[in-house]
Amino acid sequence: MEGKEEDVRLGANKYSERQPIGTAAQGSEDKDYKEPPPAPLFEPGELKSWSFYRAGIAEFMATFLFLYVTILTVMGYSGAASKCATVGIQGIAWSFGGMIFALVYCTAGISGGHINPAVTFGLFLARKLSLTRAVFYIIMQCLGAICGAGVVKGFQQGLYMGNGGGANVVASGYTKGSGLGAEIIGTFVLVYTVFSATDAKRNARDSHVPILAPLPIGFAVFLVHLATIPITGTGINPARSLGAAIIYNREHAWSDHWIFWVGPFIGAALAAIYHQVVIRAIPFKTKS
Repeated sequence: MEGKEEDVRLGANKYSERQPIGTAAQGSEDKDYKEPPPAPLFEPGELKSWSFYRAGIAEFMATFLFLYVTILTVMGYSGAASKCATVGIQGIAWSFGGMIFALVYCTAGISGGHINPAVTFGLFLARKLSLTRAVFYIIMQCLGAICGAGVVKGFQQGLYMGNGGGANVVASGYTKGSGLGAEIIGTFVLVYTVFSATDAKRNARDSHVPILAPLPIGFAVFLVHLATIPITGTGINPARSLGAAIIYNREHAWSDHWIFWVGPFIGAALAAIYHQVVIRAIPFKTKS
């Protein structure tokens, strides 16, 4: 069968797998999609644009609503006399995943629908946005999360302070290393899904992909929560962890807090590297 080319045009990649390692479809002349140019590291002109600030406001509001709904769900579960009368772990996972699905759908056309500093960091490493915008988004996400958790505490202060405030901590029986690993892998799943769902190559070939992109992202959040709620309460979003920790403000909420920044940022970086270098195989220039 040597010399016979396999027809893979009906699959996800119509290009021959016999290319040298480090080259890719995106390096070919006959590609059927347009790759967005890399974002500049610094883009001072953004600071004079209303769309820049509008995007930041969208990130603030989305993260605010995300914390408000999800932390209220956690409080309803934690404060119930009988767990059988609550939504349960599955309901909490659906709350987080469903809110991400809805909010990404609402804000994707304005800010990209990050709602998570780890997602912003991963996209920044992939040159999808400038450092200026990345820093601004992370600040607005953290402020939105603080306000969202604060409103929940204002509504139900006794219930909030008596049931952990939705703060992320490593559960008893697990080591800090286990918690860190759970956060790294969970965030990798999320950010890898974000890259795949928003890939320019896939969007060009499947017209329904941009419309459905929020669905796999929200579903990834749901699945990760099912797996890691018993370990860390599931962070995978430093803004979510920070907002709950600041409003709850108890010593044990801060003792493990570094895990919920270091873990997600490592996971996001690994997902960015995997998608950009391995899956999309950024082409290396070779001498003729």
